[in-house]
Amino acid sequence: MPKTPKSSPPKSAAARANRARRRRLQLALRLAVRKEKEERAERHAGIRRSPRAGGPRTRRASRR
Repeated sequence: MPKTPKSSPPKSAAARANRARRRRLQLALRLAVRKEKEERAERHAGIRRSPRAGGPRTRRASRR
């Protein structure tokens, strides 16, 4: 005979508060990482667009 599902005990105020706090921290962390990645992508795009200083890149023979 299958067991009937049991309802979970009521959540305490402390548990709810901690969970909400954790959610907010995770959200802030995700946004910070996303912003950092966007800035990094912009910097790298800027580096690639600008012409490289010095002579042209040529294939050099291996020294070995």
